[in-house]
Amino acid sequence: MFPAENLRDWVGHDVVDPDDDKIGPMEAVYVDTATDEPSFVTVRVGFIGRHRLALVPVTGATVSPSAVRVRYAKSLVKDAPSIDTDGELTAAQEPEVFAHYGVDYGPGTGRRLARR
Repeated sequence: MFPAENLRDWVGHDVVDPDDDKIGPMEAVYVDTATDEPSFVTVRVGFIGRHRLALVPVTGATVSPSAVRVRYAKSLVKDAPSIDTDGELTAAQEPEVFAHYGVDYGPGTGRRLARR
């Protein structure tokens, strides 16, 4: 495993947790609007006919030839705030996503995440 760089190149690959449990395929990358650096990815979770996209932070993520490994357990990701597969993350949902993972949302009045 090596540090995750160019995460957009990994869209469609599996995302796994620290125990190598498959969470689901990566759908999109969300960047921090202040730095334009990847901050979260969306992962398709759920079961046939009821998929949704869960957001998971990429701080400390690593990659292998076949998967992106995040630092968060599959169970935590599956319980994360999510969006519909054809939906968008709203400004009101952003603080909830950060809080779910214990990540500081920080002060500010503008959006923190943008899909790239």
